Amino acid sequence: MVQRIYERWLQSLRQHPQRPAYLMIADLIGDGINSGEFQARDRLPPLRDLAVALELNYTTVTRGYAEAKKRGLIDSRPGMGSFIRGKVPAMSLSSGSSYEMTMNSPIEPESTEIAELIRQGALNLFSQNDLFPLLRYQDFGGLANDKEAAMLWLGKRLPPVVAEEVLVCPGIHSALVGLLTLLGRKGGTVCVGNLVYPGLKAIATQLNVPLHALDCDNDGPTPRSFENQCQVGTVSALYLNPTIHNPTTLTMPLRRRESLADIALRYSVPIIEDDAYAALAQPGSAHHKIPTFAELVPELTWYLTGLSKCFGAGMRIGFVKGPGKRSTQLLAGALRALTVMSSPITNALATQWITDGTADRVLMAIRHEAQVRQQLAAKHLHKFHYRTDTDGFHLWLMLPKQQGWNPSDVAVKLREQGVSAVSSAAFSTDNNPPDALRLCLGGANTRAICEENLVVVADMLEYPGHFASVAL
Repeated sequence: MVQRIYERWLQSLRQHPQRPAYLMIADLIGDGINSGEFQARDRLPPLRDLAVALELNYTTVTRGYAEAKKRGLIDSRPGMGSFIRGKVPAMSLSSGSSYEMTMNSPIEPESTEIAELIRQGALNLFSQNDLFPLLRYQDFGGLANDKEAAMLWLGKRLPPVVAEEVLVCPGIHSALVGLLTLLGRKGGTVCVGNLVYPGLKAIATQLNVPLHALDCDNDGPTPRSFENQCQVGTVSALYLNPTIHNPTTLTMPLRRRESLADIALRYSVPIIEDDAYAALAQPGSAHHKIPTFAELVPELTWYLTGLSKCFGAGMRIGFVKGPGKRSTQLLAGALRALTVMSSPITNALATQWITDGTADRVLMAIRHEAQVRQQLAAKHLHKFHYRTDTDGFHLWLMLPKQQGWNPSDVAVKLREQGVSAVSSAAFSTDNNPPDALRLCLGGANTRAICEENLVVVADMLEYPGHFASVAL
């Protein structure tokens, strides 16, 4: 197949003699990326080999690769050759029982007591004499008691908030759709890290809102790259997932938060703070003590949290704290146009479980089980390089560079064996995904299955010969 590709390139060069050959090489690489012939991290032939195949001199092919690199299509590494950067492939949508293989599913507590608390809370709700109010249209943002429950949950991370700045939404994802719709109206880009929640990428693509990947270091997006973008272009928002980041598990330290908040304040850039995992942090822990952006710059920050990552994925309930009453009303209008309202029945269930203490019990059980599964990961993966947070339920696993594996191929191979793995390409926003995978410890329904999956991963890393089919 590879040989046929370069034979076709040779024909194209002959058919377009008027265009400089080095530009044609870059054009053909771009066409191959757009058509799907090339995927991120595919290796291109050595310069001399391609020169022979295309009947060109070495200098022309060198200029062709340089032009492709200038366009952001390829990446070159000394001693390793040139690789496709191209378009990061979108995460395919899954259905049926395979959902846990791509979504970062929360852990389901193995406790009959917890299950009974959840059941009893639902029974208490539906034992009311009049359920018709839950079957009627409601104003967007939740009833008064729903907002009170939302404020109670927001209080785990924020100082007291006012009801006029709070919305109950059908999940964090829908709130992001509304915010990108609202903030995207003024044009410009949404600044993000080089690795982000894939759902945000999908939303931005659907709404035609450009994302600008900021340079990142071990503390997150760098202040310099953010300020540079504020100076040279219109920035409509800064999106951050600062606590137990998906996928890297990073929790942004206070000094980095303060630096980014200061720049946002000076340039009046709204901040979208996606704190989906923040409730997992143990009260009193170092993570829990770090102020949120909503505390550092409340006048600019949209704070998002919910129950899908700390209760159950089926609880599509998101809580938004806006940067003011007027702004919150504008978002409510946008979300009403997009979703009409969140389900009153789902709202009522969430309110029931938050106010009767069930949600706190479930959260504590998830925290406990996450720590147990993190210990299992440490037991089986201690020989290898990965990042984690003891309060979270996912890992960021670095693939051994000496193996030359394509992360997308490895993720597919692992998913075929029931391991919840997602390639770095699904999260990448700069077309340069690292050699890494996100592993979800919550995808396995039981602790035993989770440990079996970790053994599979450890065996793959320690005995790569058994997985030769995934090697490049």
